Amino acid sequence: MTDTWDPRQYDKFEREREQPFFDLLALVRPAPGMRAVDLGCGTGKLTRTLHQRLAARETLGIDRSHSMLAGTRTGAQPQGLRFEVGTIEDFVSDEVARRLRPGGEGRWDLIFSNAALHWVDDHERLLEQLAATLAPSGQLAFQVPAQHDTLTHRLAAELAAVEPFKSAFGGWHRSQPVLTPDAYARLLYCCGFRDPKAQLIVYPHVLASREDVVEWVKGTMLTEYRRHLPAAVYDQFVEAYRARLLERLEDSRPFFYPFKRILCWGQRA
Repeated sequence: MTDTWDPRQYDKFEREREQPFFDLLALVRPAPGMRAVDLGCGTGKLTRTLHQRLAARETLGIDRSHSMLAGTRTGAQPQGLRFEVGTIEDFVSDEVARRLRPGGEGRWDLIFSNAALHWVDDHERLLEQLAATLAPSGQLAFQVPAQHDTLTHRLAAELAAVEPFKSAFGGWHRSQPVLTPDAYARLLYCCGFRDPKAQLIVYPHVLASREDVVEWVKGTMLTEYRRHLPAAVYDQFVEAYRARLLERLEDSRPFFYPFKRILCWGQRA
């Protein structure tokens, strides 16, 4: 799998990206000696915060991007914190899950995922699989963007369906697995979480200008489009996307960019 993630691009809006993490972490109920896993941990910076805030016995951060995890390979990590390159799909497979657990011991007390599960299809099956890896009284906490119906995401999908990009994508289109908050609440309940929480929060991001919206999506959503295009064609795609998007956005400075996210938490009975 081509690694198209760029930590420098992603961290251009570090402050705005971090607040949902702290709001999600606030939902978690700490317990002594927790074993936690952070799925789609990115650069690992916030995984370290998770590990230290919970005083966890063990925390494993997993991300599919070698480049995003590059910073975790330099310098000492706190005791009990480690990182692995891998996908969320791999984690929920029995064979890989056993490999990632030292000695195959135990189950997880916390599965945490901040803005990563939306890259995985079939959330009904995914949440069932994640629930099955939890220890008794284990917790699942995840946050996903809910921007799929907004202009930024609709325009990218529309542009991918016109030439020359349609042929370059070879039939690929970006999937949309994110459910509604009430659907997540019902699904969590059916997976054994008896008092689930699911809430939609609109985060008010105040950017310098409308041009920064393009820089924002280049660090996240457009990375998946980049993975399916030759470099030169991707550059053309971004410029065509920029032109279409900017003509539809108000030219105000600063620019108000509302960003929707769904935060979910549950603890197994």
